[in-house]
Amino acid sequence: MQEQKTAEQVQIPKYTLTAEQEKKEILRRYRALLKALRPKLTKESKKLVRTAFEMAAEAHKTMRRKSGEPYILHPIAVAMICVEEIGLGVRSTICSLLHDTIEDTDITVEDVEREFGHEIAKIVDGLTKISNVIDTNTSQQAENFKKILLTLTDDPRVILIKLADRLHNMRTLDSMKREKQLKISSETVWVYAPLAHRMGLYSIKTEMEDLAMKYLEPEAYRDIAQKLSETKRERTRYINEFIKPLKEKLTAANFDFEIYGRPKSIHSIWNKIKTKGVSFEEVYDLFAIRVILNSSPEKEKEDCWKVYSIITDEYLPSTERLRDWLSNPKSNGYEALHTTVMGPQGKWVEVQIRSKRMNEIAEKGLAAHYKYKEGNNDEDRFDKWLGQIREVLTTQETDSIDFLQDFKTSFLAEDIYVYTPKGDVKMLPKGSSALDFAFSIHSAIGSKCIGAKVNHKLVPISHKLRSGDQIEIITSNKQKPTEDWLNFVVTAKAKTKIKDALREEKRLIADDGKYILQRKLEGMGAAYTPGNIEEIMQFYKLSSQLDLLYKIAIKSIDLKELKDFQVLGDRLEPPRPKIITTTETNTDTQQKQVAKKDSELIIFGESSDKIVYQLAKCCNPIPGDTVFGFVTTGKGLVIHRTNCPNAAQLMANYGHRIVKTKWAKNKEISFLTGLKIIGMDDVGVINKITNVISGEMKINIAALTIESGDGIFEGTVKVFVHDKEELEDLVNKLKQLNGIQSVDRFDTEDVQ
Repeated sequence: MQEQKTAEQVQIPKYTLTAEQEKKEILRRYRALLKALRPKLTKESKKLVRTAFEMAAEAHKTMRRKSGEPYILHPIAVAMICVEEIGLGVRSTICSLLHDTIEDTDITVEDVEREFGHEIAKIVDGLTKISNVIDTNTSQQAENFKKILLTLTDDPRVILIKLADRLHNMRTLDSMKREKQLKISSETVWVYAPLAHRMGLYSIKTEMEDLAMKYLEPEAYRDIAQKLSETKRERTRYINEFIKPLKEKLTAANFDFEIYGRPKSIHSIWNKIKTKGVSFEEVYDLFAIRVILNSSPEKEKEDCWKVYSIITDEYLPSTERLRDWLSNPKSNGYEALHTTVMGPQGKWVEVQIRSKRMNEIAEKGLAAHYKYKEGNNDEDRFDKWLGQIREVLTTQETDSIDFLQDFKTSFLAEDIYVYTPKGDVKMLPKGSSALDFAFSIHSAIGSKCIGAKVNHKLVPISHKLRSGDQIEIITSNKQKPTEDWLNFVVTAKAKTKIKDALREEKRLIADDGKYILQRKLEGMGAAYTPGNIEEIMQFYKLSSQLDLLYKIAIKSIDLKELKDFQVLGDRLEPPRPKIITTTETNTDTQQKQVAKKDSELIIFGESSDKIVYQLAKCCNPIPGDTVFGFVTTGKGLVIHRTNCPNAAQLMANYGHRIVKTKWAKNKEISFLTGLKIIGMDDVGVINKITNVISGEMKINIAALTIESGDGIFEGTVKVFVHDKEELEDLVNKLKQLNGIQSVDRFDTEDVQ
């Protein structure tokens, strides 16, 4: 059974080498890199790799990583991941070795171009731009992210090397400060893991998620890792029992194959526990069985179906859990046949069937995908995906604060496949509406769409599509986009086109505003000049001329207020600022001061009166929870749990506003939290629950609701506890009551 590395196993020991040992270690790792690269090396390319290594080693010679090790070990490790785990070649190795030189050392893009040529310089430059991506304010971050994606569509190697860089940073995150660990892990889950998934790099994606979980959810991570390790022998025994009859049948049918069991990642098991509301013991697919066939390209599909037939003759399949990615590969190139069958002892087991070629694409993603594509000129789904990104990036005129979110929902979501009336297949992200489909055909069709026929039935434009639907769009020349369309489209193309149309509509209305303003200024004896317009915009606190003219046209701005302006020649002089503005400036300064306390430790409890904070309503933290502070513009410091539903997005997008926080013991203060209890509906069950809470534990109950039906009850209870230990104690006592099936803390805004 092939065990996947857990995050604990890739931990890096603390660095304690002498200068001489360091030199030997650097050379040892460099030679290991050359060995991994050997099949792709020529005499000429070996010289280039050596030049890149020497250039990087020299440039980074005085630099150290947080763990204390020489910095050059990081570029070597990134190059190694590119070669061994992603399957990239010589050029990517050179780029990996140089990926931090332009940003951190005296080497310039011109130096790289002189030494290695334009192509390599372009990739290294692309990697340098990415380094700054997720750090500054959000609009800047979105701008930079856009630049990466433009580079990605030019040369996908940029993003593959960046993913290798991020994976190595995650593997060595132990030596970072806690708030850095949270920020980097959140970015990884938010952007990099979905990007790795989209590139078809499944093992990198799962390792990134596992490592991020190790820092964001340390308790849950350790708990599952421990349980997986405890049940390993039992699982191995079961897998051997499951595989035995299949091996015999496949051998008898003359297949050249490999069959083995592979455990699911800790993160995916945890996801199942959360989404399905089950315990670890109840997660049935803790592992998957893989059958890998050595078939020729023309016979591989047929062979996969034959193997499926042999497996389902031995074990009964679950019909609704058949996934056919042979006929319809995923847009990231993934091909396989997945089925779930009933194995021995009444356990469901997932089986994945694929050929060696498909397996390499599943393991190495994009790199393998292009390797097998050579000589085949068909534009495939991956190229179409890159084409869609290119189209959106080149047409989008944006100060895109929400660009990252749009990109995530449009391009990092799972796909569905739908059909035009003529039977052409269209690929859309999951959650797409009929309107998204209309815009994917043509912008003009989207703008005039009034409805659709899905599988010959009339539906509204907001109708959510499912894989396999056939759609016909109904249009009208009288139709035009409205603001509420933005609420149900998910594709970036649809959003961009709708915003463009709304902006155009706004421009037409703003023309009336321009005429009104011109007349007003003439009446005052002032001119309609850019300088005067700028003064009026600042007076009304508006950021664009379009907004100003639009608001004048719809009469939401009263131009009578301009009477306070003085006219000097034809120039407008704004009225003197009122005293209020001083207070606003003070608030701003206070805001900045709070933000600067980034490295300070804020302790809640005895010293909680020294700083004003609020507990987030979305996750209701209590003492003992791992928390972080977030500086908001309106409410000051807000405290969230690190596993809050909104945490990943906040930490990934606004890392500069995160403040390190910790609790201090204070038994004087109680915090409101909620529990969800499910069990058998028995006489006196409520009495038992309240006895434990109020009688035994002396905890105050704020609210209790119970609903029962078909012999099962479901209840929620809101209680005031002092800290997490007290809550855990209460949960354990409730679980020991007869007939109680589960007791879980719930994170909703209902706890108020």
